[in-house]
Amino acid sequence: MVSASKPAIPANTIFITEKAASKVKQFAARDGRDAFGLKVAVKGGGCSGLEYVLDIVDGPDADDKVIEYFGLELYIPKKSYIFLAGTELDFTDGLNGKGFVFKNPNAKRTCGCGDSFST
Repeated sequence: MVSASKPAIPANTIFITEKAASKVKQFAARDGRDAFGLKVAVKGGGCSGLEYVLDIVDGPDADDKVIEYFGLELYIPKKSYIFLAGTELDFTDGLNGKGFVFKNPNAKRTCGCGDSFST
């Protein structure tokens, strides 16, 4: 497992900001979860062809890559990892909207809502 504060994001990993990790922990606590991690995946769909999937889950699947930041484990399926390598996951609660934001260097095009992309 990788564990760090905010480093330069290597092209072969995925980073979650402290703010986003804290928000995931808040959601998990609200739902009464003690042991959990965040599944970060990609699936076909959305207006740009691929869409991001976030889910609080009990643990990783056998083929998931596990990365840890700020006491939160991220579980990334191998099939999704190639689309997400180098991505930063953040959380915003500004005037333009509230929610998780993906800064994905692999995305050639994104939709207006930021939930889907194409490579």
